[in-house]
Amino acid sequence: MKTKLVKDLMVPLSAYATVPEDATLSDAVAALEESHAKFNHTKYRHRAILVYDKNNDVVGKVSMLSVLRGLEPKYADMLSDKGHMHVGFTHHFQKTMIEQFGLWESPLTRICEKAARVKVKAFMHTPHEVEFIEEDATLDEAIHQLVLGSHQSLLATKDEKVVGILRLTDVFEEVAQSVMACEI
Repeated sequence: MKTKLVKDLMVPLSAYATVPEDATLSDAVAALEESHAKFNHTKYRHRAILVYDKNNDVVGKVSMLSVLRGLEPKYADMLSDKGHMHVGFTHHFQKTMIEQFGLWESPLTRICEKAARVKVKAFMHTPHEVEFIEEDATLDEAIHQLVLGSHQSLLATKDEKVVGILRLTDVFEEVAQSVMACEI
């Protein structure tokens, strides 16, 4: 069987939702919806928007959680620099935090105003070295990197330039199909 490479499964950058770093949250959501309409060769919808700079280099990623966090900037006071809350909080304690920090005081009533004002650069995730993988890397290497880093996706590169995104959902589907094809 032929060894699968990252480029065999990645979604090309041209088929993915992208916005410039000065785009608003509204622009990012619109780009995501537009990419869903165009990209239909898979049953999995895109779950992030890639952010590029003035040189057209990918410099960030906005996930669904990032969008929700972007609508309530006070989350930055509660989350670590990696965007995670410390685990183990009781539901009661979490509700207390909502009151203490004044989160979602005007939840969805001003969502359009917030989305038009907030820039993606303010809440995007800047990828770390371990979130990039060469497009010619093997699927085995990609799985290793996804698992050890607990990543939902990796940015695929060619000559140090992002050319696509390898999504965990596509990798899982490939593995599941291989398992189903096994004869026991």
